[in-house]
Amino acid sequence: MKKSSLFAMALTLVAALSLPSAKAQDSAAPSTMPAVGQTAPAFSLPSQDGTAISLDQYRGKWVVVYFYPRDMTTGCTIEAHNFQNAQDQFAAKNAVILGVSVDSTDSHKQFCAKDGLTFHLLSDTGHNVVNAYGSLGNYNGISIANRNTFLIDPTGKIAQVWTKVNPATAASSVLDAIPASGSAAPAAPSGFSATAH
Repeated sequence: MKKSSLFAMALTLVAALSLPSAKAQDSAAPSTMPAVGQTAPAFSLPSQDGTAISLDQYRGKWVVVYFYPRDMTTGCTIEAHNFQNAQDQFAAKNAVILGVSVDSTDSHKQFCAKDGLTFHLLSDTGHNVVNAYGSLGNYNGISIANRNTFLIDPTGKIAQVWTKVNPATAASSVLDAIPASGSAAPAAPSGFSATAH
């Protein structure tokens, strides 16, 4: 095949994989998304190194739980890089980042190694946490996590919810919503669609 044909096929594949959150939202199994002010659903999931990561272990910190469709796809890579690049800024605001998808721990390990990701990517192959956060989707018959982000305050309550997020602006928008002190109420939303369900 010619390089131009391969390039066109690659672009088509990238476009198809970059759009799952919008399509998947329409066909997601019915589940209720936790509302702002509610206690965040508890979870414990394996990270890329196999270590169990629980929401409870971050009590006293802001926790960013971002759901994303697939490891190593264009939109998910952009989003992960932006969270990685801002990790020191999140830490300065007493915040941790947890990415969640339905991919395996082996897939997460490859994604982290390939892209230099040092924060935790959690594997929810059983779809329990993705479903508890109202973020289970379906893209062409494949279960995925819809691209939704939850900001959980230091007391364990949902402070803000973003749905159908833009992977290019998600990290900066979430960072802007966390107060500089890392302990007060979240700042006004910016950058992408935040909802108070």
